[in-house]
Amino acid sequence: MATVAVTDATFDAEVRQSDIPVVVDFWAEWCGPCKQIGPALEELSAEMEGRVKIVKVNVDENPNSPAQMGVRGIPALFVFKNGEVVSNKAGAAPKAAIQGWIEESI
Repeated sequence: MATVAVTDATFDAEVRQSDIPVVVDFWAEWCGPCKQIGPALEELSAEMEGRVKIVKVNVDENPNSPAQMGVRGIPALFVFKNGEVVSNKAGAAPKAAIQGWIEESI
């Protein structure tokens, strides 16, 4: 399953009300580190299908969700479980590090 684009309007339904854990990637088109981790998140989304859902929120197009989460820099990753944040991480990292962090969090 590919990552899902989430907007301010769909954030609650896609993230907070999800039956499985959700990784939220707050990103922007102009952000170099965001583009570095994008392919890894796409691969992890497919590899971890059914165990976790990975969604992406473009902060330029959807400013409310990152503001509510207190996002100050991107990329910013959050893991939601049962509608609550259980972990968060800022900055780019290699795929293995991101996968390890997700595994620990879910």
